[in-house]
Amino acid sequence: MKWVTLISFIFLFSSATSRNLQRVARDTEHKSEIAHRYNDLKEETFKAVALITFAQYLQRCSYDGLSKLVKDVVDLAQKCAANEDAPECSKSLPSIILDEICQVEKLRDSYGEMADCCSKADPERNECFLSFKVTQPDFIQPYQRPASDVICKEYQDHRGPFLGYFIYSVARRNPYMFAPTILSLAADYEHALQSCCQESDVGACLDTKENVMREKAKKISIKHQYSCGIFKKFGDRVFQAQKLARLSQKYPKAPFSEVSKLVHESKEIDKECCAGDMVECMDDMAEVMNNMCSKQDVFSSKIKGCCEKSIIERGQCIMDAEFDEKPADLPSLAEKYIQDKELCKSFEAGHDAFLSEFVYEYARRHPEFSTQLILRVAKGFESLLEKCCKSDNPAECYANAKEQLDQHIKETQDVVKKNCDLLSAHGERDFFKSILIRYTKKMPQAPTEALLKIGKKMTDIGTKCCQLSEDRRMACSEGYLSMVINDMCRKQETTPINDNVSHCCSESYSNRRPCFTAMGVDTKYVPPPFNPDMFSFDEKLCSAPAEERELGQMKLLVNLIKRKPQMTEEQIKTIADGFTAMVDKCCKQSDINTCFGEEGANLIVQSRATLGIGV
Repeated sequence: MKWVTLISFIFLFSSATSRNLQRVARDTEHKSEIAHRYNDLKEETFKAVALITFAQYLQRCSYDGLSKLVKDVVDLAQKCAANEDAPECSKSLPSIILDEICQVEKLRDSYGEMADCCSKADPERNECFLSFKVTQPDFIQPYQRPASDVICKEYQDHRGPFLGYFIYSVARRNPYMFAPTILSLAADYEHALQSCCQESDVGACLDTKENVMREKAKKISIKHQYSCGIFKKFGDRVFQAQKLARLSQKYPKAPFSEVSKLVHESKEIDKECCAGDMVECMDDMAEVMNNMCSKQDVFSSKIKGCCEKSIIERGQCIMDAEFDEKPADLPSLAEKYIQDKELCKSFEAGHDAFLSEFVYEYARRHPEFSTQLILRVAKGFESLLEKCCKSDNPAECYANAKEQLDQHIKETQDVVKKNCDLLSAHGERDFFKSILIRYTKKMPQAPTEALLKIGKKMTDIGTKCCQLSEDRRMACSEGYLSMVINDMCRKQETTPINDNVSHCCSESYSNRRPCFTAMGVDTKYVPPPFNPDMFSFDEKLCSAPAEERELGQMKLLVNLIKRKPQMTEEQIKTIADGFTAMVDKCCKQSDINTCFGEEGANLIVQSRATLGIGV
């Protein structure tokens, strides 16, 4: 296969003008889906997205190994484009992709039980393959960038295959990242090479740009995996509600009809990408972005620059664009949603439509709120109306709706303020320590390493979000916290932690964070027997790097709390002070290990006495 033609569309990246794909009208019946998508995307983009699809399913497969699979699918697409009535052209595109995978020789040798997926019928076959995607593939070697002179010459002499390999590398490392984003990253990479290969210090230039790209890719990949997880766990209604809140915030000047249409289209695109149907995802994304760019005056003034980019770069640019300013003359919602004495008629006549419009109106007025808070407010309003509309005097019942709904706002604002104040007053170390204490008490059954990772992620969120202005802190912090919590909940499904965690993970999407915040000590937890071996001390506490010593202290703290989750702040301080005193004393001695042996034993005895743990 001539891979030099694979990424020839990348040449468009340097163009400032928009290149619209020639699209087939959606209301036309298509005899062949593969022909339809091929005609929409054109050969080069179709090839690139087929490569992404195969690389995300077959993460162990080599670049050259995937080229045959891509060639087979492209050949079939070309055949079907010429004759849609050919027998093999009526299959769905996902079925064609999976059939190709199931024909790979020695599939079981490389992928083990994944080969059993081939015996299932669609769509179960695809669900089976998706379950084998590895989010952090340790079997892929870390990227080693070639020498500066080599990389620039390789790019200049073999641009197509060079960028094709980049796309393959990103896709197999990020099996849930959406195809439009991967192609956008390829565009970023090309821009970086074009710029840096002109610099005197190519390596330093690429280091800076690659670090930015790597962080961007990591952030987007986590968001995509999160999005797919929410869709799978909570279904269409919750997924669309979350999209509606977000898009209403982002495009507050757009009418409800346009935002609703965009929500539905976005849901279908995400659904396709989450199912691994990257060709359809790419094709439909391009159409939606073209439509938005044709209606810039309707949607947002913030997407003008994006719409001047190539079709490959446009989608991610629009998704990353800032919120538009909300209209200055938006009326109060009280008249429509609280003061109207006939409100129950509207609510009962079209329950979902009524709530959708409420979410739209509320969200466009509050860009400073997290989407989760907006959905909590909407859920609270729904519950209130369900109760009031059954009462003798509905209007009197819901007259104080604002005061009741404001409780959700205050709870969230208080949590953000409390944590940002703690971080500001005491710094990252004590903030991290506070998070560890809280979450070890909530779920002492979780592995120590997992708790440390959770604490680190939450501390990073605090550091990132608390430095923002007041109007951006909440959306930032609760948005990222929701992703951390979702990761915990995903692991909880296969390795249950406790009933409290299970309840918070399953009950409500929008209420997950408040549920975890309010979660107390697990009263059903039975601590393991006290094991002195878990509290070993040696000279590494003196000689190890500061970060490693700090980590050792945090592990000690977690293990102590696991022995008695009800321990008080005063008890924690007493033991921590004893530990610090021991380290200070022993690190000054000539025989450090002997000192730690004696003083460590004393500290264990004192700690058990402090906690009331018997011998």
